[in-house]
Amino acid sequence: MSKPKYYKVNYWLKNPEGDVVDTSEGGEPMSFVEGSKTVIKGIQKALEGRQTGDRIEVTVPPELAYGEHQEELLNTVPLSLFDGVESVVPGMKFQTNTGDQVQIVKVAKVSGAEVLVDANHPLAGLTLVFELDIIEARDATAEEIEFETAKN
Repeated sequence: MSKPKYYKVNYWLKNPEGDVVDTSEGGEPMSFVEGSKTVIKGIQKALEGRQTGDRIEVTVPPELAYGEHQEELLNTVPLSLFDGVESVVPGMKFQTNTGDQVQIVKVAKVSGAEVLVDANHPLAGLTLVFELDIIEARDATAEEIEFETAKN
């Protein structure tokens, strides 16, 4: 079996109109070992067999990105749960702790004493277009593989 690859990549995420909505440019490039759970499958798949210096554009469907938007992740909760928050309005994000799991939810709607919260990833259900500039593509070192395994 071949060694997993290590990738260091600059990326530009574009909306359907072609405008850049997120980028690593001017910041830290994305780096990971093949099989990482922290990088969407669509990007990993697009990088397979690519070399340092390659620049590609890839369209990633929801199932290879953040999944489809799931209605079961929409929940209505009492406004009283937001005790201490002066004004709860759509678009606000909150961190919730359920058991040992931390989750970010977004306020979708406020109706009287009820709040509709959405626990879907903000990019769930969307087809994503990435431009990828491969800074480095090589076999991963034992240390990088061990670090990635510990993260996952």
